[in-house]
Amino acid sequence: MSIIRARQLVHEYIRRDEEGNVESISTALDHVDLDVKQGEFIAILGHNGSGKSTLAKHINALLAPSEGTLYVDGMDTAAEENVFPVRQAAGMVFQNPDNQIIASVVEEDVGFGPENIGVPTEEIWQRVEESLAAVGMTKYRRHSPNKLSGGQKQRVAIAGVVAMQPKCIVLDEPTAMLDPNGRADVIRTAHELNREKGVTILLITHYMEEVVDADKVIVMDGGKVVMQGTPRQIFSQVGKLKEYRLDVPQVTILADLLRQSGIQVPIGVLTRQELVEAVLCAAQIS
Repeated sequence: MSIIRARQLVHEYIRRDEEGNVESISTALDHVDLDVKQGEFIAILGHNGSGKSTLAKHINALLAPSEGTLYVDGMDTAAEENVFPVRQAAGMVFQNPDNQIIASVVEEDVGFGPENIGVPTEEIWQRVEESLAAVGMTKYRRHSPNKLSGGQKQRVAIAGVVAMQPKCIVLDEPTAMLDPNGRADVIRTAHELNREKGVTILLITHYMEEVVDADKVIVMDGGKVVMQGTPRQIFSQVGKLKEYRLDVPQVTILADLLRQSGIQVPIGVLTRQELVEAVLCAAQIS
């Protein structure tokens, strides 16, 4: 069963003048079809303006469709009465953690969401404990978020969403403002939540290295879904990805260059270890 299902989803941004007359209409989502099954780890790629973030905001019911339908956990996001339940089912983590952290103590920030939806006090603290443990931030529970690193702040933001016990978490470029260590921490946390708690993850990113362990990769361009497949299937199409102005993991580019020079390297190499093994194998054969 799909936890997220879009059919011919369209979103138009309408610009009006001071008198309310339409000046321009730009289509951010152009008849998007999408199916995400419970428990999947999905990576969504696309250059700026491709529609990735607009899609994310639809999944969290921050936007309503101009046309078409989007169902989250069986609920139509266009229905006003479903907005709150949809946001409970699909939590969202934004690019800048400072936009989500509002309390002066980490554990209070994580407990803010459950408290707002009326969770009993005893259960709130249990959720805080479990959520901080899930993202590896238990020892910082009484720290001020202002004294944390960017990666730590982002993990606190993720813990705050996890405490709401959503079935799905949308991560909208969560590592864009982080250093390499912070990026690695956040991606590792996302995979652990997916693996150990069965949370469906939608990771929107422009860092190719972050998607190699995803179950499926979706590439967007001009508001459309233009490619779908496993990471290996997607990254085996180096030329096509470049047409959509996307980078490719350096290891994959190197493997492609080696293959063009006559070395028998498989298509769609994703990791350094795979490349080393492929080159050694090619050397033995020759």
